[in-house]
Amino acid sequence: MKTFKSFLAPLFEQYLVYRENLGYTSKLTLAHLKVFDRYVTDRKMAISLFKPPIFHELRAELKMEARSVNRVISSLRGFFYFLVRNGIYEKNPVEDIALLPENEIIPFLFSPEQVDQLLKHICKNIRKDKRFYLKDLSHYTTLMLIARCGLRISEPLRLMRNQYRRDEKTLYIEKTKFKKDRLIPVPMAAATELENFLAARDTLLGNKPVPHLLVGCRRNRLPQNTINTTFNKAVKAIGLYQPRRVIGHTNFSAPTVHSLRHSFAVNTLKRVKQRGKSPQNALPVIAAYMGHSEYKHTVKYLKMIDANQRQGLLEFVLTKNR
Repeated sequence: MKTFKSFLAPLFEQYLVYRENLGYTSKLTLAHLKVFDRYVTDRKMAISLFKPPIFHELRAELKMEARSVNRVISSLRGFFYFLVRNGIYEKNPVEDIALLPENEIIPFLFSPEQVDQLLKHICKNIRKDKRFYLKDLSHYTTLMLIARCGLRISEPLRLMRNQYRRDEKTLYIEKTKFKKDRLIPVPMAAATELENFLAARDTLLGNKPVPHLLVGCRRNRLPQNTINTTFNKAVKAIGLYQPRRVIGHTNFSAPTVHSLRHSFAVNTLKRVKQRGKSPQNALPVIAAYMGHSEYKHTVKYLKMIDANQRQGLLEFVLTKNR
């Protein structure tokens, strides 16, 4: 099945290869280029028509939030810069297309007690049937590592068995979002749970060679959608689910697996402050631990002091808008 349908398809493919050779991931850029590919195909456009007004029209017609529209425009700007550098186009027609004002995003935050409640519920519901036990235990361990170590959801799913170093109590996280490797210490309580998981895993798998640390029913890598399903069921079961709300220019996000990573950053910084230490000095350490290339990316996670402040703001805004 062809990825692109318009006459730009070969150029799109060249651009994606170019980005990948620079070390960038192509998933989001691919999605954005597909949007433009459909737009060009539906209107039977020729390359001579790619003038700034066309991109103003595209921006206006996209039925997306401002943040998503801006991502599409930014990806197209990069694509046309690529064409200019290769002598295919004289001037970038997207260069001066202004981005739309974006809504403020307030992520959902779990308090430390709510994180404990969520993990306890998931653990309690691990099925004892041999067909499902290892998969369910892997789901729990995945979410536990995300919550206790601030991992991205892809990071535990990609871990190999040998990337947990038992003697050091460390995890080796290899080439993730910013193409960086990092070695992180696992908190003692989390390390104990991880070693209990490994004991069960190795007993159930026996001598069968299974490279991934966390495994499903068929002893293969866990798919991300099953982690999301387990998480969503648990959040609803313990009464913490909140729908996403857009109020004025503020988006209050629903709880997602990534909320555990947000919560890890916020709760860690709060504990630092409670111990009388400097949160500012702690930021570079937290950034390195979480795999951010610069700690300015970590600062984006810290819009709220804690889960109570976030909930209080939501309730205040809801009351004000009634």
